[in-house]
Amino acid sequence: MDRIDGLKAFVATAQTGSFTAAARQMGISNRLTSKYVGALEDRLGVRLLQRTTRKVGLTAAGEDLMARAPGLIDELDDMLAEVSEDARGFTGTIRISAPVTFGEVYVNGMLGRFAALHPGLSIDLRLTDRFSDLATDGIDLAIRIGRTDMLSVRTRKLGAFQVHAAASPAYLSEHGMPEHPRDLVRHRCIVDTNRRAANRWIFLRDGEEQVVTISGRFMVNSARAACELAVGGQGIVYGPSFALKDAISGGQLVPILTGYQGEPSPISAVYLEGRSLPRKLRSLIEFTRQDIERANIL
Repeated sequence: MDRIDGLKAFVATAQTGSFTAAARQMGISNRLTSKYVGALEDRLGVRLLQRTTRKVGLTAAGEDLMARAPGLIDELDDMLAEVSEDARGFTGTIRISAPVTFGEVYVNGMLGRFAALHPGLSIDLRLTDRFSDLATDGIDLAIRIGRTDMLSVRTRKLGAFQVHAAASPAYLSEHGMPEHPRDLVRHRCIVDTNRRAANRWIFLRDGEEQVVTISGRFMVNSARAACELAVGGQGIVYGPSFALKDAISGGQLVPILTGYQGEPSPISAVYLEGRSLPRKLRSLIEFTRQDIERANIL
């Protein structure tokens, strides 16, 4: 009996709490999962799991082994994958989560460029403005905008973007050009509810922070929709550079308060804590970082 199979069966059983769920996860039979774990226990001469009619729990020895086993398995899988990838290139599927607007404006095309270099890879892109539960949703890598407070994930910074305030020429002709951030309280503002503290707009000048609490008729959970409302003359938008760039360059929007800098925000790659990152994900993260620099979208 291969001790690696036994170790994988033990970890899957400990993580899921039952031989049945572990068997489903590993794609083998319930009987074989139990057999693998039993053989590992016989080889080690200790009981790793406490079996009851309702669930499976860890013994003290099992807890000691579980503290190290998942990392060892990840490292082994990563090593074997690297040997295989050196010969055949990257294979398999990468499941990626990204915000809707940033995904449509940039991530889609970036993944196309990455996939062109690795024809054996399949890409499963999930666009959502909620923070996906990476473990529950089976996401290998999330690309996120802004800061995350989750302790169960690790982050790698990919870049940063600026937030700009802008309005249509028609709106400014009717309502005038704001000269100072405090002037915004007298204007119609479009609130992007995806932003933290969406009604608090932050401007920086000479290291000093100006915070304005704004209000408006339109609240929308999409940077792209907020931009389109501003183009339609519905008010002032405070949005990320990648969402406003085309409208500004095309003259549909005019930047305002240009003597101030909008709040900077990071773009990060996020993955689960405590796992060895496969080389294809490390490669994707580095490719994305370099591609963001080249694309000049921020």
